[in-house]
Amino acid sequence: MLSKVAVVLNDRLAMFEFGVVCEVFGLDRTRDGLPGFDFRVCGAEPGKPLNSTSPGITLTPEYGLEELRDADLVAIPAFPFAGDKTFDDRVIDAVRDASQRGATVLTVCSGAFLAGEAGLLDGRKCTTHWRYVEQLAQRYPLATVDPDVLFVDEGNLITSAGTAAGIDACLHLVRRELGSAAANGIARRMVVPPQRDGGQRQFIERPVVECSSDSLSETLHWMGENLELPHTVESLAARTAMSTRTFARRFAAETGTTPVKWLTGQRILLAKHLLEDTDIDLESLAHRCGFGSGALLRHHFQRLVGIAPVEYRRRFGARVPTPAL
Repeated sequence: MLSKVAVVLNDRLAMFEFGVVCEVFGLDRTRDGLPGFDFRVCGAEPGKPLNSTSPGITLTPEYGLEELRDADLVAIPAFPFAGDKTFDDRVIDAVRDASQRGATVLTVCSGAFLAGEAGLLDGRKCTTHWRYVEQLAQRYPLATVDPDVLFVDEGNLITSAGTAAGIDACLHLVRRELGSAAANGIARRMVVPPQRDGGQRQFIERPVVECSSDSLSETLHWMGENLELPHTVESLAARTAMSTRTFARRFAAETGTTPVKWLTGQRILLAKHLLEDTDIDLESLAHRCGFGSGALLRHHFQRLVGIAPVEYRRRFGARVPTPAL
């Protein structure tokens, strides 16, 4: 059962992520027939203002950390992580104790670092904003960090990626504990989609890699300008006046990937832009991106982005999609 929710604050709170938790659990919507929560904003020193990451804004917790002791859910919004002194030891201990007593812990974005400091990520699968996944994995090597997903449900631990993914994680928890009607009702009031699958990949823009080699830099630029053309390692090596083996080795050293994977990533990036900004039909779009067929585009798009091209256009397109899709 999900009844009492304690959101725990630490200095340098991220206001938007805090607002996400408040929006889902902190507003009284009982007049609409939606569930109500005993919502407590908690800190190590109640009544003492805490700084936020937004200039000129402070936030004062009304309740102390003792409220975590009988909370069903402990929600942790984002805080910039800057090493050992980021979090108050009293906050770390309170989160750890609440988890051990059976509370579910939910983190939004970099709030996962506080869960990590409390030892809650060890031996668990988790996620955070894509900018921080490498740092999270290095800091907590016993955790399994998934860089692609929107959120991870590990039972009594739910971690989510950046900002809007926190909404998805919160609504997922409501659905899991209180049913679809409650989650859909809250989502309707928030004017957000009622469900995005946690396994969906984070939408990360991947720009062209900067390259220290002049010859490769020119080739990368040319490849990016001619994605619709067929390319092979042999033809690209000839263009840079290198042997195939040397080109492949130099390319991997400069970009961190193979020519084929780099091309596929750039083609998917172009496809995303075309899906967002145009109504071009899928077959034509596939040819413009160098995939040759809509089937091949759908295969790579689903694999790398996590959803089908038609669904991506429905969510992010600026225009109404054509029936051809």
